[in-house]
Amino acid sequence: MKLSTYLLFDGSCKPAMEYYASVLGGELNIYLVGESPMKDMFPESMHHLVVNSTIVSDSFKLSASDFLRTSEEFVQGNNLSLYIDSGSAEDIKKIYNRLTEDAQVTDPLTEHPFGLFGALQDKFGVCWKFHAVLD
Repeated sequence: MKLSTYLLFDGSCKPAMEYYASVLGGELNIYLVGESPMKDMFPESMHHLVVNSTIVSDSFKLSASDFLRTSEEFVQGNNLSLYIDSGSAEDIKKIYNRLTEDAQVTDPLTEHPFGLFGALQDKFGVCWKFHAVLD
């Protein structure tokens, strides 16, 4: 299991991550909404947005996406999360469940085409995202 940083952007994820990769180095991967198995969950006008991107090197991993919540407004300041990724589903569930105490759950821990995912804002106001690949 690894803990890293997850950034949210208001439509500028792709150029931001391209810039960070040019500065920091590492391997850049960008996946657009329209290229994902989840594309039918979003209007076509959002298919150009980034559903997930990563820059990975031997020394760090930076993850990011565009803000895709159509029912909420993007607010500068809620664009940074701690991201727990690549653990077993059992480990992710355990940590997620412990952090839900007095938390605001924004995404219940649920199976998706890309794996197990959930998100919450803990009782101290810190945003967390969780991901595990399912066997």
